[in-house]
Formats: sequence, C-alpha cells, structure tokens
Amino acid sequence: MKILFIGDIVGEPGMEMVRRTLPGLRRKYAPDVVIANGENAASGKGLRRQDYDDLIFGGVDVITMGNHTWDKKEIFDFIDGADSLIRPANFSPEAPGRGMTTISKEAGLLTVINLHGRAFMPPHDDPFEAADRLIAQAKAESPLVFVDFHAEATSEKIAMGWHLDGRVTAMVGTHTHVQTADERILPGGTAYLTDAGMTGPYDGILGMKKEEVLYRFRTNLPARFEVPKNGRTQLGGFFVEADAGSGKAIRCERILVNDDHPLKG
Repeated sequence: MKILFIGDIVGEPGMEMVRRTLPGLRRKYAPDVVIANGENAASGKGLRRQDYDDLIFGGVDVITMGNHTWDKKEIFDFIDGADSLIRPANFSPEAPGRGMTTISKEAGLLTVINLHGRAFMPPHDDPFEAADRLIAQAKAESPLVFVDFHAEATSEKIAMGWHLDGRVTAMVGTHTHVQTADERILPGGTAYLTDAGMTGPYDGILGMKKEEVLYRFRTNLPARFEVPKNGRTQLGGFFVEADAGSGKAIRCERILVNDDHPLKG
C-alpha cells in the first residue's frame, strides 16, 4: 500500500497549494490513500465544513486534526457525521468525533489514528496509553496502521516513534510547521518522520504574516496573527510504501514542494 501524507494545511494558501499540487503528487507517487492534517485550514485555526468538503472532493481520504480542532465552532455541527475526519483520540471521552478510522482500498484496509502530545501543550489523556489501546483494536482488522502525532516537543515525538516501532506502519509528527530531515524506517519496520512540516505560506513565520510575528517578538506586545493572502507557498509531506501483508514499511520519503524545491517526476 502507498500512503501520501500532507502536513498541516494553513489557510487558503495551503488549501490552494493542495488543489494545485495534489494531481502532480498523485502522478509521481500513485498513492492508494491520501491523508492530510487540516486543523489550520480555516484562516490558520480550525476547520469549517466547506474546508472539509473541499479537501474530500479534491481527493483527500482522511483528515486529521490537533490542538485547534475546536477553534471553529461549526465543527461541533458536523464532526460526528464526517466519516473522513478524525480528531486526537486522547481528547476527553466526552468530546464529539472519533480518534481513528479504518478505510478500505483495493490495496487493503488502513487504520488512521490521530494523537495529541502533552509536552508544552494543553493537557489531555495519555497519548501512549491511547496508542496502545487503539492499535490493539486496529490490528484485529489489518496490520496497516498510520499515526499522526500532533505534538510540540521533538523528544516526545521521537519517544512515540520508538514506542510504536514494529506495531504501526508509519508515524508522522505534525504541529510545529517546520519539516525535519530525519525520515527513516525504524528497526521494527515503522516509517518515521518527526515533523512533516506545513502546507501554506512559504515566506511567513509558521504560516503567519512575518511582520506581526516579528513585532510580537521584538516588543512582547500583543499582535493579531493572520495568514498572508498573497505570496509564495509550499507543501510539506511524507510518503510511505508498505507491505500489505505484514504492515511494515518498505520505503519512505520526505516531501517538500516550493519554488526552491519544485515537484519533479
């Protein structure tokens, strides 16, 4: 099975980058499944119904979320009925939505799990315990399991990678919007990347207008962060090919598309 993951989509520039780039990525990688983190799709924070519909219509199979899951209140109106949308599984048991989903493709069944870190992040239930519980459920259906771990600390993401090695097909980190260069297949057969990076404005700061962020750092005064409407864009992602029988990764590749790294192939 071939899996394409698209890192944190930030605002309309990120949405447009997906629309413009995904056809070429499909031609190059021929993925069976496309997964995207959509927690920043709506103006940099949250996800609206229109954003969800646009991504699914555009060819994304599963949308994962993170700490901005509830920032657009309308998500409460549709998350329970959105079959292709998952939020971190270690949120409160009273939270609407679900933390994992299993999709069926010609290449096999794939379970996608979304988890939320706790280091330097809002407090949630133990993501390691949640991972153990959900992976046991998922493996009853198929050995193919993909995990999006939305976390701040690189140490926590690396720890989760080792914790899951040999038990999931792939684990990719999201949230920091800065792509790391440590893609590899761990000894147990799990493809790993600490952070896939973001999909959105290329010349801002973590997807926001750089002037406002610089003002905040220089003065320590409040500033309203906004997604730039114009300018260059980028797409960060992760590609994994796995053996459907064993669920182990065969190869993986970090993806970065922008003016300096154009899409080839």
